[in-house]
Amino acid sequence: MKKLLTLAILVSFAGVNSVYAAKSVKTNEALLNAGTEQNVKKYKKYYLKTEKVKPVKNKYEYVNLAWWAGFNDEYLNDYIVRAIENNKDLKMATLAIEEYYQNVIMQRASEYPAVYAGLLPAFGKLNTMSTKSSTLFGLPIIANYELDIFGKNHNKTTAVRKLYEASILDEQAAYISIASAVGNVYVNIVRMDAMIDLQEDIVKLRKEIDEIMSISNAEGIVSTSDLVKANKAYIAGVADLTDLKKERTKLLHQLAVLIGDSPNNIEEYKRIDYKTLAFSGNIPESIDSDIIMKRPDYLKAEKMLEKAGIDVRIARKEMLPSLSLGGGMFFNNRHLESLFTTKGMLWGLGGQIVQPLFLGGVLKAQLKAKKIAYERSLKNYEKVNLTSMQEVNDSLVSVNMDREKLAKQRSIQELEEKDFTLTKAKYNEGVISKLDLDQQEENLLTVNKMVYSTNFDCMVDYINFYKAVAAQKV
Repeated sequence: MKKLLTLAILVSFAGVNSVYAAKSVKTNEALLNAGTEQNVKKYKKYYLKTEKVKPVKNKYEYVNLAWWAGFNDEYLNDYIVRAIENNKDLKMATLAIEEYYQNVIMQRASEYPAVYAGLLPAFGKLNTMSTKSSTLFGLPIIANYELDIFGKNHNKTTAVRKLYEASILDEQAAYISIASAVGNVYVNIVRMDAMIDLQEDIVKLRKEIDEIMSISNAEGIVSTSDLVKANKAYIAGVADLTDLKKERTKLLHQLAVLIGDSPNNIEEYKRIDYKTLAFSGNIPESIDSDIIMKRPDYLKAEKMLEKAGIDVRIARKEMLPSLSLGGGMFFNNRHLESLFTTKGMLWGLGGQIVQPLFLGGVLKAQLKAKKIAYERSLKNYEKVNLTSMQEVNDSLVSVNMDREKLAKQRSIQELEEKDFTLTKAKYNEGVISKLDLDQQEENLLTVNKMVYSTNFDCMVDYINFYKAVAAQKV
């Protein structure tokens, strides 16, 4: 009787509870018909036969270094390489991939049998006939296995794998984003170099103008009001110069964090002369829509849509019965060296199906929730599609419009240079005063600042286009 009781306990340990709902739920065909026709076709394609995403060992493939070579700037290339190697966000993105991969391994383990073993030393009587107590040793070995006849556990593994693949796409997006951020910050630092250089010349001119106005006012040539205006312009120029230097320092701090360096080292950061920085790459006026479908955020939205569809299947299969097999052995003996003899061994095999009669609507609510989650994923997929097109179109518009703006401003710059040349000739002939020449030169410097600023805006536009097309060749 004791042996039978022990055997029953072992089999009960090995069994896995299963759930069966008496009332099944039919497939919601409207679920597959939601969204645009193109999205439905893509969903069915990936839902039936998914394409696996694998991590890239060479992370430089993500950022397309050949595109950055179009700036012909070794310092910029070096900062991007340093960011790839040292940026903390990129390190975390890579670690997230490994974490999700371990989750896949843990979930996949549910598809295989589980075996447990232990050692139970004790002190007591082996049977009631003897009054003598002694040391006892027990060794239980228990195994159980859920038969995945409906593929529920396999679906769960596939769903977790989708999260793993999505994390790979997150890593790709992170590398592109960090490379773009480094490029933007670097270009703006060089922009600040230009603005500071030109502003220093403006401040020098305004100081000279203020000194001339002071002398002229003392001689009664100009009014005190004009002197005050000149003095205000000089002070304002000095304040603008301070703001520009502050902004450049903050940008250098940002660059330090992006490349994984200490902000204390910003004085060592080299950059190209602002007069020679130029982009020789090609930015097309239009691109193929297939470019958008290869963006990591677009592909991630697909993966999450696939996962949502699989979750619906899993929720539906939770309503089906599950069958588990189990078995166990129990060795017991007074002596440890004789533990594995068949004299004190018990063993048994069995199976188990459990059918709850009432769960309060949990399974149906769970299925409905997964269907709603799928609908939400589909809407997000459509939103990412629209957002991707918007970002690409915005970047192309910015490139074309800023190029046109730059061309017009350069025309103005040429006219201003001619005007200054004529003014300088008049000064050399003694027709106009030094004050008039300085004021005309300040106007030229102001136009130069405007042209340089727009030129750097164009370079930022190129980098935004690079990010919008996810560093792809177009």
